[in-house]
Amino acid sequence: MSNQAATATGGDGITPSLAELIGLRGIAQARVTARRGAAGVAGPAPSTLRGRGMEYAESRAYAAGDDARHIDWRLTARSGKPHTKLFQAERERLTLLVADTSPALYFGTRVRFKSVQAARAGALAAWRAVRDGDRVAALRGSMSEPPVPPASGARGALRVLDALVRWYSTPPPDDAGLDVALDHARRLLRPGSRLLVLSDPASVAAVPEKRWPALAAHHEVLVLLLTDPLEMEPPRGLLAFSVASTIAAQVGAAASDSARRARIELDLGNNGERDRWRLAFDGGVEQTIATLAGRGVRALRLSTADESDAWLALPAAVARSA
Repeated sequence: MSNQAATATGGDGITPSLAELIGLRGIAQARVTARRGAAGVAGPAPSTLRGRGMEYAESRAYAAGDDARHIDWRLTARSGKPHTKLFQAERERLTLLVADTSPALYFGTRVRFKSVQAARAGALAAWRAVRDGDRVAALRGSMSEPPVPPASGARGALRVLDALVRWYSTPPPDDAGLDVALDHARRLLRPGSRLLVLSDPASVAAVPEKRWPALAAHHEVLVLLLTDPLEMEPPRGLLAFSVASTIAAQVGAAASDSARRARIELDLGNNGERDRWRLAFDGGVEQTIATLAGRGVRALRLSTADESDAWLALPAAVARSA
């Protein structure tokens, strides 16, 4: 990577730095959110509340006309008199970042690694949450590391940024997969939350389709699919990879004498080999976007060569049709 490219990214493009992610605060907070109507649910922007979006406040003696669905059965049983629960609207929305940490993300040929682009996009989302008064949290697919707990303000954002730097500097050895991460997310989310998934397309494609509708029904869900220009438009000619390369495995390259030498060569000047490549990468991304759209989930590509805030510039209506 050239010095010019490194300067443009605010880092070396290979590992994210905390200073780099903090420096994105001004970009995120300069974005203007679409104006809501006076009632909070009309106008061009969607309401922040989905589902009931209510928190338990207290219980009191049941009165005629109270909703029977809100009876506090435990207190009723203890006291011998019917009581009903009272709720209040949640004042702070939750923005939850789900970070895919599969090995395929720690790769890049233009400007920065996909992992660094994921960290930068996550940082922008965290700073946007601070601007909007949300609490922010983050997690990854791990059976041992707990989520970064929800917190508001700069303190909450900095905790998330610190986690993104750790997770995307080197592949965690205990990555349990995106589906595990989404299962953990389900337990943390409240109705009306924002959910941002930072992922390699292959990780999203491996998630059972039934996972998405329940998330989309009660939350604002956006999936950013991290890609690299080499994956979408490879050069013509011979391209060499190590045996462990995710790319070589994904296009189904056969092991041979070159494999025993820890190298695989793909002849991308051959039209048949090139078509297989495009089907595995570009076609796979398009299929994933279409599948998620059918489940009510917005999905966008974010290339390593894109500006990290490119996804913030797209209105919701455009994003849904991407």
